[in-house]
Amino acid sequence: MRRWGILAALALVAGCTIVPQGAGPLRPGAAPPTGVTSAAFAGVAAGPQVAALAFDAGDAGTALAAFLESCPRLLTQSDASGLTFPADWGAACDAARTWPTGRGRDFFERYFETARVGDGAAFATGYFEPEIRGSRTHIPGYDVPVYAMPSDLVRAWPRDVPESERSGRPPLGRYDENGDFVLYYDRAQIVDGALAGRGLEIAWAADPVEFFFLQIQGSGRLIAPDGSVMRIGYAGQSGREYVGIGGVMRERGLIGDGPGQYSGSMQGIMAYIREHPEEGRELMRLNKSWIFFRELTGDGPLGAIGVPVRRESSVAVDPAFVPYGAPVWLDTDRPEADGLWVAQDTGGAIKGANRFDTFWGAGEEARRIAGGMSARGEALILVPKGTVTRLKER
Repeated sequence: MRRWGILAALALVAGCTIVPQGAGPLRPGAAPPTGVTSAAFAGVAAGPQVAALAFDAGDAGTALAAFLESCPRLLTQSDASGLTFPADWGAACDAARTWPTGRGRDFFERYFETARVGDGAAFATGYFEPEIRGSRTHIPGYDVPVYAMPSDLVRAWPRDVPESERSGRPPLGRYDENGDFVLYYDRAQIVDGALAGRGLEIAWAADPVEFFFLQIQGSGRLIAPDGSVMRIGYAGQSGREYVGIGGVMRERGLIGDGPGQYSGSMQGIMAYIREHPEEGRELMRLNKSWIFFRELTGDGPLGAIGVPVRRESSVAVDPAFVPYGAPVWLDTDRPEADGLWVAQDTGGAIKGANRFDTFWGAGEEARRIAGGMSARGEALILVPKGTVTRLKER
């Protein structure tokens, strides 16, 4: 789903880490040292028994349902965190298929133990599924194209890159009229019509500013004039440079914390762009990256593991520190973020141990909660029983 999250997205938009006023320091403890690449190298300690954790039956039931949806990923793909093997999850996944959701707490107590990664000091933000005005067809007032992936966007090596230097994945680009491999069109070129007339439009948005921020989120809902909804999700990226316009605006003194200044929040950035349309248009063009979309037909936006993310159940993580599909327990200074979550997504700004982005669904309430979510506290990863002992014996 390419989840960024509201505060996570703003961190990229602003080009800096956002620590809202009033956010307390991380609790005492030794954080994993800089350069640690996975949970297995960050230090893992046994936490309290699952029975001692504070989460209710409803929380356990939704987490059990989300865990079951994640089992195909847990059972078939390797764990980048180094904590588990696919076979470790077999017993829990087998039991989850028939376990009553009303007894979800018993399920987690029976099959799981807790692991603290590093010092366990957690920071959690929030993300949601934006809703903006859109239409499947090009009608008056809906003039911003929502493009599908173009067939000429490919990976290849430019001719001037020697064979000896061709390592990893080739860059994204296109072949020009001379047969040379070049960078793909940037945002300004696409906005000016570089892809127009090729039949790539899957929908049309009404507001270029709202659509710009929906691209940062990576998915959203288009609400048509007749009230019908079209859900779109991340299909790919142009390969061009991402520029955080908030960082540029701060450098230019356009946003800040002083009296009379526009704030560095998403709302403040959007307010400046709307009240200064010409300058705002040029600022958005500085971000050369363009996101392509596809229509989603399921019951929710898809997370990184290919299953729908669920309100107050799914959380985005760095898979190098949390196994995809693993339950996560949070205890923070924001009670609405507390309880059991399931790691089903990731995002460009969700990096490192104990960094989480909680999902809050769609609509104004989701926007309000996600936009204000900045929680600090403790995190525990629920892993199959026996995992921590095995890690200590390595």
